[in-house]
Amino acid sequence: METALAFARRGDRVHACVRDPAGAGELLRRARAEDLTLDVPRLDVTDDASVTAAVTAVQDRHGPVDVLVNNAGTDRTGPVETMPLDQARTLMETNLWGPLRVTRAVLPGMRARGSGVVINVSSLAGRTFAVPHGGFYAASKAALGALSEALYAEARPFGIRVVCLEPGSFASRIQGKSLAGATDGQPSEDDPYRADHAWLARFLGRVAEGAADCAEAAEAVVAAADDPGTPLHTVVGKDAEAAVGFLAGVSYEQWLPRFLDQAESLAGPRPTP
Repeated sequence: METALAFARRGDRVHACVRDPAGAGELLRRARAEDLTLDVPRLDVTDDASVTAAVTAVQDRHGPVDVLVNNAGTDRTGPVETMPLDQARTLMETNLWGPLRVTRAVLPGMRARGSGVVINVSSLAGRTFAVPHGGFYAASKAALGALSEALYAEARPFGIRVVCLEPGSFASRIQGKSLAGATDGQPSEDDPYRADHAWLARFLGRVAEGAADCAEAAEAVVAAADDPGTPLHTVVGKDAEAAVGFLAGVSYEQWLPRFLDQAESLAGPRPTP
């Protein structure tokens, strides 16, 4: 939402695609309050036909897309062993295959024009280490980063820039969904990881209390769209910058005890099996 508003404030023609336009009330209300103009087409990144229809409609009216921001995302925590595979597939469909679908749809127009920018909003989780019960989310974001690298090399000769933004903790809707997933979607009563998962949920809740304002992340997206010198991998947020610096040259085995100490300081002792 903040990203769409940030572009609209500059006078850019914005198509803020949403899975269900009926749920875009707050975005439209804020846009009207600021006398901003933006379009809210329906686009479900998990559906090929929906992506094709939305991108075709935009390009038929306005020509090739100048800047694509892939920021649709979802989160769900769970143990590698017992998290239902349908939930893991949902993560991959939204966080990896979704951006790929939309990117593939806009690339032909960008290539024909000889310019364009693709901004994939990944996560610090895809850049650093996976936390307990966060493996599937981290895997989806790490995979998005890898695809961004390949696309960077492939699209560059056509005048197309690719940026993979890796934000830290921001007070976004996905964070709220993550917390809901960590509590409402907790393992079953007989799951051997249930207590550990509840402990992680307490930790995530405490971390969320210090999350930064999403407006900062939106500013980073706009800056990436404007600045041709933006690095392919760009971390966003002071916590992300600090984490990347701290983890330089640190192995997972060295990092994990430090992470667990921090988690226990916020959520209490980690349960024993």
